[in-house]
Amino acid sequence: MPFSPRLTTVTSDNVEEACALRVRPDQDGLVKPVAWSLAQAYVSPETAWPRLIVDGERIVGFVMAFLDVRFNPGQPGDRPRSGLWRLNIDAGQQARGYGRFAVEAVNDELRRRGQTRTTVSYVPGVHGPEEFYRKLGFRATGELSGDQVVAELELTAGPVRIRD
Repeated sequence: MPFSPRLTTVTSDNVEEACALRVRPDQDGLVKPVAWSLAQAYVSPETAWPRLIVDGERIVGFVMAFLDVRFNPGQPGDRPRSGLWRLNIDAGQQARGYGRFAVEAVNDELRRRGQTRTTVSYVPGVHGPEEFYRKLGFRATGELSGDQVVAELELTAGPVRIRD
């Protein structure tokens, strides 16, 4: 089957399947479950942009962007940021390009909204996504958001290119 992922909204018809997505066991604790993310989106509709990653008729993942959020309100130099809030690729669908597709889709949406950079935060560690984000061009800022590393990517006119 050709690689043809797309994003779609979460609806009453697909929310149960979306909440059934599971990352690999070694990734538990590195990213919140989809149900948790949908609850956050529900209470933050002005900043959350949740989408399902679908290939054919199958839901393979979940991505959620955040729009114009301050990480450290009240701190000098803090500015509104937009970026990748959550990325859950189903355990059996990882390493097939869906994560890269989702990041590119979020970047495209942010460009459409006039943004010039994408921010992500992640839990560091052996099974964490640091290398994945680094290959996509994200660079650590030296900041932390709680226990998570903050990284940013300058958006260009086109899609992200994988770096070795």
